[in-house]
Parts: sequence; C-alpha cells; structure tokens
Amino acid sequence: MLGVVVDFASIKPQYSGFIDSVPKWVHAAIRPIAEELESFIPQPFAGEILGMCKALGISAGDGILINLAYEFSAFCTSIVAQDSKGNIYHGRNMDYGFGDILRKITIDVQFMQNGQVAYKGTTFVGYVGLWTGQSPHKFTISGDERAKGGWWENAIAAFLSRNVPVSWLIRDTLSKAADFQAAVLKLAATPIIADVYYIVAGTSPKEGVVITRNRRGPADIWPLEPTAGAWFRVETNYDHWTTPPPFDDRRTAAIKALNATGWENINFETLFQVLSVRLVLNNYTIYTTVMSAAAPDKYMTRIRTLE
Repeated sequence: MLGVVVDFASIKPQYSGFIDSVPKWVHAAIRPIAEELESFIPQPFAGEILGMCKALGISAGDGILINLAYEFSAFCTSIVAQDSKGNIYHGRNMDYGFGDILRKITIDVQFMQNGQVAYKGTTFVGYVGLWTGQSPHKFTISGDERAKGGWWENAIAAFLSRNVPVSWLIRDTLSKAADFQAAVLKLAATPIIADVYYIVAGTSPKEGVVITRNRRGPADIWPLEPTAGAWFRVETNYDHWTTPPPFDDRRTAAIKALNATGWENINFETLFQVLSVRLVLNNYTIYTTVMSAAAPDKYMTRIRTLE
C-alpha cells in the first residue's frame, strides 16, 4: 500500500492557484450548495469534504470546486484482459497534469466495515472520489474521462440537478454492488454529471466490459468476447468505434503490446509491462495500478515517472 504524511500547509497554495482560476460565475453557482452542503451532497462525501476544508483552511465552496475539478481531467488508459485459463486482470494508468504535485499526494485507501476491508482504491489527498478501485472477490473499476464540451457549465448544471459525480459513483458502486453484473447495471444507469468511460472487471471468464457513458445513460456497452479472439479491451479517452487522434494514439501502442504478450502470458507482471510502454506511459502518468478482484491481495499501485 502507498502511504504519505500530508503537509496541508504545502498543499494549500497549489489548490489556491486553481481556485483563483475558476470563473466567478462558477463560484456564485457553487455558493448555495456550500451553504446547504449536507442537503445537496450525501454522506459520507459531505463530511469528508468538510473535514478536508477544515484541514486546508478553505471554504466549503472551494472544497467542492477542488473535487469537481478532478472529475474532468482524467486522461487515462484502462485495460481489462482474460488469460487463456479464464483469469481476469485489470490495469490502468492515471494521467493528469500537475504531476509533480499529484505524485506526492497519491494514496491507496482501504474502507473498512466490521473489521474487514469492504473495498479499496487509489486517490489523491483531499479528493473524496475514486477513479480506481476494487471490491474484493467481486469486481474492479476504473474510470477514464470522455471529453464532451465545456465542462464547467455542464458540470454545475448537472450537479445542481443532483446528478452524481462520476468518481463518486465508482465509490458508491464499490460499496454497495453485490457482484459484477450489479456493478455494471449501476454504472450504466445512474445519472452522472459528465460523460465518462467505466471499465469493469469481475472474477469469472468473460466478466470484463467498457461502458461508454452519456450523462443520462449508456451510449455503448463493449464486453470481452474471448471465444471470438477479443480477450482484451483497451479504453483511453476516445470512443472505441472511432480512430484516436495521431497525437494521442495510446490505444494502438497498448494493443500492439497486448498482442505481442498473448493471452497465454498475460498476468499482473506482463500487464504492468504493457502499461509501461511508451505513449501508454507518458509524461502525464501519475500512477499505474494492476488488480484482479479474484486475487485482491495482489492489488498494486506504483507512482510513475517517465525516464
């Protein structure tokens, strides 16, 4: 597990610079949410945001803005793969700007219930959502941004309509869904504040899927089909039925590496290697996680820098 000692005094100036860059109308739109935080935001998110704001010495409104900002910057690569014996593996690279800061505040977290690990994930200090997580012996989830339009206006409008932030839905699903199928249904159907790709992996053969989401529901559901040769799915930040732009073709690099590996040889180590090839691993990569819900103790996150 990753661990950090958090110096909130050193983190606050970085957040302050971001907060000052947000348009004034956004601050005004957030103000009524902040004034009645617990009526707009469910627990445990409301309490955690308030605790973070107290530690940083910022307002509740600014705390909400910080958390919403993370919802729209996850330029990532996610892979779900099945080996020749039917084992399911899930890996992801988390790509963000501000890498020098975020690498220092990346943490693995465990959520306990009745003395047991209910679920775990990887996140950033001060951020209450999860983009990467595992429910032991049930399923794993990662989320990748699906860029659509001006995010501030869309996000605030959807949030005021009580739609759920995309990373909060991951965490809620990890907490409540009973199995892979229940997780897929919840992630596909729940109204969210922005378009996103949800990548989900289970514990049994064929339990792997990429869900392309609109705010109101699924645009596409793309499952593994190993009997037809589709033993992996790669999702970056572009719809899988389109061609990624030449300046950001992480998809082709990942597919080439997976095909070279073969499904007889895919495992935790080789999946990590796939996520380490150039383009897939890049200057914006903050961390790499490899996981499998069937082997929860092997969940591994590593902070990355491009040599």
